[in-house]
Amino acid sequence: MAGTDRSSEGSDLSESDEAAEGLRDRLSTAGEEALGEVTQALLENPLFNQVLATTLGAGERALAAQRSAMSALNVPSSSDVERIERRLRSLSGRLEDVEDRLDEIADEIAALRKRDSR
Repeated sequence: MAGTDRSSEGSDLSESDEAAEGLRDRLSTAGEEALGEVTQALLENPLFNQVLATTLGAGERALAAQRSAMSALNVPSSSDVERIERRLRSLSGRLEDVEDRLDEIADEIAALRKRDSR
């Protein structure tokens, strides 16, 4: 008899697990639907849209004020620093080319002097 009690306990647990999973699925679906309804209601609300637009506009104005203040203090922006970095890399490459050419010219002059001294 003890063996049959264990098998009924196992089936009770699996039924309980299935019931919990079904409840979890229903709650998840209900939560998603509620979130969708709230989102839709907010998007359709003109006052919310006005507040959102005002907030985004304030953020843009704050960013413009920050740029202006940094410019007035003569502090470069990140784009200024990136532009200078690109220009320095370009200049560095060109300078290496000039150095290489000067080395070639120095070698040619040394070869000419050697040839003339014979």
